[in-house]
Amino acid sequence: MIDAVVIGLMVTVFGAAIVNGALGYGFSSITVPIALFFVEARPLVAALVMIEVAINLYQLWLNRHSIHRVLPRVTPILVGLVPGVIVGALLLTSIAPDWLKVITYAALLPLALTQAAGLRRPLRNERAAALPLGAGVGVLYATTTVSGPPLALFFNNQGLAKADFRVALAVVRSAEATFTLSVLLVLGQIGGTSLEMAGWMAPAVLLGASIGHRVMHTIDAGVFRQICMSFDAAIIGLGLARALVVVGVASLIVYPGAAAVAVLAGYLLWSRLGARARDALATQPTAELARRS
Repeated sequence: MIDAVVIGLMVTVFGAAIVNGALGYGFSSITVPIALFFVEARPLVAALVMIEVAINLYQLWLNRHSIHRVLPRVTPILVGLVPGVIVGALLLTSIAPDWLKVITYAALLPLALTQAAGLRRPLRNERAAALPLGAGVGVLYATTTVSGPPLALFFNNQGLAKADFRVALAVVRSAEATFTLSVLLVLGQIGGTSLEMAGWMAPAVLLGASIGHRVMHTIDAGVFRQICMSFDAAIIGLGLARALVVVGVASLIVYPGAAAVAVLAGYLLWSRLGARARDALATQPTAELARRS
């Protein structure tokens, strides 16, 4: 019998898969904050890793002819992933479930807000930064299955073209998902509950990813990304507040903080969309003159 939790998971991953199909990332960063409202983190992470192995290998296959262009740039990240994933998997198995939720939300919130703000600061020494980035991403992924936001920030900062951006994400995320699954298997974290979760989620993911891939050419990816990340930040803020209440923090302290995060996310969305609209209006006269000439 399908209960409310299963329906909630299927609806959540369906929406997240549409985002992932359109943008190339965003599946876990949307799924995890919402799903943690009604399931425990440990089996959720194990189930999502299994799903993400398939998603990311599929993305890698679609972009297989372009891998050679980005491989030299992502190799330091891949090297850093190895120790990071091992440490993250060990943390996943040793931290109490309630505190694991707190840590997960706390790690995701600054990433979502940073991406919602659209901050870009290109690094001069990319290779020097890529190795510690890989280690940090490995820890984050193995404990939360989220890595898209920091990787997207890094690749956007470094000015990767849209096609190379998607390929680089596919390479790194395929490697991290496959290695994390291997480590979780060794640690005995793949069991009946996570397998059942993955089985229920898989059809919704396949359908959502297919829809997202089809609509990616018909939407403004920048606007869509902005809306998704601002919404995600607001959800994460609420999730962090609820998780803190469970571990004993007074609700009078945390819920006003969650409301402030939601207001900030809304402001970032409004300001970014306003800036895009002003830029579009500013370019119209130039484009009109070019056509007339």
